[in-house]
Amino acid sequence: MNHDFLDLSALSKESARIIIDEAHARKAARHGFAKAQVDADAPLAGHMLAMIFDMPSTRTRLSFDLAMRQLGGQTMMINQSESQLGRGESIADTARVISRFSDVVMIRTGSHKNIEDFSTHASVPVINGLTSFSHPCQIMADVQTFEEHKGPVKGKKIAWFGDGNNVAVSFIHAAVLFDFHLVLAVPEAFMVPEHVLAWARAQGGQIDITQDASAAADGASALVTDCWVSMADDPETSAARMAAFAAYRVTSDLMQKGDDPIFMHCLPAYRGKEVSEDVIDGVNSVIFDEAENRLHAQKAILTYCLGKSHGA
Repeated sequence: MNHDFLDLSALSKESARIIIDEAHARKAARHGFAKAQVDADAPLAGHMLAMIFDMPSTRTRLSFDLAMRQLGGQTMMINQSESQLGRGESIADTARVISRFSDVVMIRTGSHKNIEDFSTHASVPVINGLTSFSHPCQIMADVQTFEEHKGPVKGKKIAWFGDGNNVAVSFIHAAVLFDFHLVLAVPEAFMVPEHVLAWARAQGGQIDITQDASAAADGASALVTDCWVSMADDPETSAARMAAFAAYRVTSDLMQKGDDPIFMHCLPAYRGKEVSEDVIDGVNSVIFDEAENRLHAQKAILTYCLGKSHGA
């Protein structure tokens, strides 16, 4: 059975674990097996992934392109400016057309409604490569990275610092799915949407909120942050955000509050702003493992969406 991958909140706990276990297995296979064995494992041979980008991308583009190729399939990239979508064609018509030429679609866009509308009218699985609301692909790679370094994530404490943005939203979804304790150290003015917190509470998620960065870090197995300023922010907005988040910078003093924690960041990062240079380049930083794991997590997501997971 084919599946969309729009938000982690739409997954069952069983499906989420299948994807993570698949990601672990595929990374181990790629790193440990002979090349002939890896090349023989091509469950998506003959399949086409369409990748639609409304905004710049490094890790999402590289990881999905390589993931599909290593699974035996092919990719085609579509930029909004290079398609009729950029000239006013409706999302509904675009979804219907692209479905005729592909087996699965990944979209990196702004408005979350864009991807919901695309999914409604597409006849193939649709993957959320990022929207302004959530970033589920990133968090699957983050859970994989955490488990590589700290063991099973269930019952562990993860602390998030700074902006209650799309990555923070997907971390809340993940905390429910994987049963870990998430503490959000976020200024009130930049808190995640209340309906997301209400959903997590209704699901029994262990989500705490504080404006005390030190309390959030206490006993945590991972400290996580993201950049404070987005590409769309103007200089005045950027200055206000920098001032609001200054107390939430991840520093070596904050890391010492944790339980030998790892440091994670989805990148791009700005040293000296959301994280100090000694932390992001220190021995507990796993940011490049995290970046690499986007590849293995994307493989697991693609096989899940097309009904080819080992655990499905």
